[in-house]
Amino acid sequence: MSNDFTFRISTTRFDEDYSPSESSRATTNFANLARGADRQENLRNALTMIDRRFNDLARWDNPEGDRYTLEIDIVSVDLEFAASGDDQRFPLLEVLDLVIVDRQTGARHHGIVGNNFSSYLRDFDFSVLLPAASAAAGGFTVPEDFGVLHGKLFEAFLDSPEYRERFTVSPVICISVSTSKTYRRTDNRHPVLGVEYVQDEYSLTDEYFGKMGLRVRYFLPEGSSAPLAFYFRGDLLNDYTNLQLIGTISTMETFQKIYRPEIYNANSAAAGVFRPTLDSSDFSRTRVDYDRDERSRLALTQGKWAEEHFVTPHGDALARWAGLSPALVH
Repeated sequence: MSNDFTFRISTTRFDEDYSPSESSRATTNFANLARGADRQENLRNALTMIDRRFNDLARWDNPEGDRYTLEIDIVSVDLEFAASGDDQRFPLLEVLDLVIVDRQTGARHHGIVGNNFSSYLRDFDFSVLLPAASAAAGGFTVPEDFGVLHGKLFEAFLDSPEYRERFTVSPVICISVSTSKTYRRTDNRHPVLGVEYVQDEYSLTDEYFGKMGLRVRYFLPEGSSAPLAFYFRGDLLNDYTNLQLIGTISTMETFQKIYRPEIYNANSAAAGVFRPTLDSSDFSRTRVDYDRDERSRLALTQGKWAEEHFVTPHGDALARWAGLSPALVH
């Protein structure tokens, strides 16, 4: 592997006719919806939920609540490099890119890139490397430099000419808050993001995104049941327009309502002191079915695939590039 990576970017429209590519992780939110006999209905329902939530938050000059619709592209990023053998390209990550269409004026506003985040290498870190280190230590143990390689590759992509030529602002990733932490409401309120929550210590996921150069803040938008975790590189509150932030909220809150309805489709909003739990029974299910147990099983399968096709054959070269001990990569 050389020090010079090439990042190849491709896009696929996420609509009711979407079918995952062969390199898409099966556990990715959008790919999971596009499986089974009800795939098209699942996709149509999810897209309707996204548009309705967007218009609910963008109420100004929108009396009928149908002024806006979102066009969503899946951005797939492959890492290409010089290497012996067949594994010279690796599916590094997938995110979502949004365009906000104003039906009233015909204007098209570029939304935020990021939103969802999918990574085979993250599956390896969390489903293969972390359990192996914990088993060897006889208890839960986070390996030294856990997530550093993944973080360096992510930052290399953001700093690459391929990213800068295509995207003008830094990404924002939006996911669920951690069920292992307690969040407390503050007096800080943003007109779109809503009420800010804080916690006393970061989760392992927060720290992992920190290795990617992303900071985190937690906000509960108006009408939401629980705060969302927003991971960002610049200034979350000032780098993006209200419409851009609404696009991210409406898209990612919809996925969370489907995949974590106990938290994000709860029948009551988060209290001032909030401990997310998947054991709640006071929630409503969406019309989109989802197998959470299958997702856990597939994460291990996908992590092992990353180990076989990326970590094992290129571990030494990756370690040299990232300034790590080879033992910390393998």
